[in-house]
Amino acid sequence: MKYVIRFQKTGVICYTSHLDIMKVFKRSFKRAGIRLAYSQGFNPHPKMGFAQPLSLGYESMDEYIEFETVDVAEDGAQVNGDKQMILDKMRALMPEGLELISIKEATHPKTLAANTVAADYQIEIPLPEGRTGSLPADAGEIWHIYMDRDEIITLKKQKKKKDLVPVNIRPKIREITFYLIDTGTPDAMLRIEACLDSGSDSNLSPELVITTILDTFGMEIPRNEISVTRKKIHFKEILT
Repeated sequence: MKYVIRFQKTGVICYTSHLDIMKVFKRSFKRAGIRLAYSQGFNPHPKMGFAQPLSLGYESMDEYIEFETVDVAEDGAQVNGDKQMILDKMRALMPEGLELISIKEATHPKTLAANTVAADYQIEIPLPEGRTGSLPADAGEIWHIYMDRDEIITLKKQKKKKDLVPVNIRPKIREITFYLIDTGTPDAMLRIEACLDSGSDSNLSPELVITTILDTFGMEIPRNEISVTRKKIHFKEILT
């Protein structure tokens, strides 16, 4: 049987790498007695994977892991069709910050990674007094300055050669909205809600959006003061 678990990743565990989160799930399946199916060949590995890797330091409200099981658990209990048993056992073993929301039987023919097409992100940039550069005081004007151009050029590192090459990220921004938030202190907040290409066909990292926004308005905000949350993953097919 093939299942999909939806979960959230919040708090300090967002600083745990994608590979280590994979290990957390793999060990939790073993401790729960849920026997995963394995691939064939010289180097078999468990049939499990995430819809889209989450960058280090990002929180997320909408993550997915898919996995395949064999017929019975190590304690002899039937696994097939008993989704709630799997969810309850796994919930009891998750570290703080990993909250399992729901589980479904998966019927989609392709992997979740192959079905991923876009993702919604929330980016929050603090605006300390004196460090806002040329940022307008109107959110609509911010949108027009940033988006009313055919190209938004920035440098992106190539995967293989690691060289920095200029890329136009404008076509990969599906939607973007800016909000100026009054925090009740002298320092305001720029909140950005963006839907970006995400997946194997086309992918845009929020990091490039952050870089180009800071460059466009001449803001000198340290990256470690900016927070990013993935709010939703969009798929080609509805998960059933």
